Amino acid sequence: MLRDPVSRYLSEWKHVQRGATWKTSLHMCDGRSPTPDELPTCYPGDDWSGVSLREFMDCTYNLANNRQVRMLADLSLVGCYNLTFMNESERNTILLQSAKNNLKNMAFFGLTEFQRKTQFLFERTFNLKFISPFTQFNITRASNVEINDGARQRIEELNFLDMQLYEYAKDLFQQRYHHTKQLEHQRDRQKRREERRLQRESRSHRWPKEDGNTEGAVTEDYNSQVVRW
Repeated sequence: MLRDPVSRYLSEWKHVQRGATWKTSLHMCDGRSPTPDELPTCYPGDDWSGVSLREFMDCTYNLANNRQVRMLADLSLVGCYNLTFMNESERNTILLQSAKNNLKNMAFFGLTEFQRKTQFLFERTFNLKFISPFTQFNITRASNVEINDGARQRIEELNFLDMQLYEYAKDLFQQRYHHTKQLEHQRDRQKRREERRLQRESRSHRWPKEDGNTEGAVTEDYNSQVVRW
């Protein structure tokens, strides 16, 4: 499931602000965890409770930045968390392309802003049916956060890879949705045509039996009645 990068970033900030940490995450890549130099922490204490949005944004090695790209990409292509493995521009290009390729090769992915369409694609992809339809909820902790244009622009800059990935994901998602819808309409039309064909065949087979005679017998009986009359 992918989410609008700004909303996702604000949601993680609020989560961390309440005391959440990722200390139990191993961040394994190529069989090892990153060293403290490769992945420093943004705070000195046990957690980052009460962190302001500005402090959250100012940490240059905050894993909240471009998290969706990093979690979808093959980090081994860029030397995992070793930022000296290649220059930043090349690293970003490879990460983004890797994330796009992996997303495209997934049988299914959804978008939180399109819950009903996500449900439709999930059900058609895996031939499963949910008991009840999804409900689109747009009210989240992130949506209740009021930020000015400057803060929004800063978040978009910090998550510029996620922004590009999300635009790609929305386009791919809509393509899959419309293609699946089109296939379903075609199957429905074919099913209706087949049902009408079977109905016509059924009526044509029932007609002689209902009349009680073949067409020839009916004609002969009618002619004999005319002669007797």
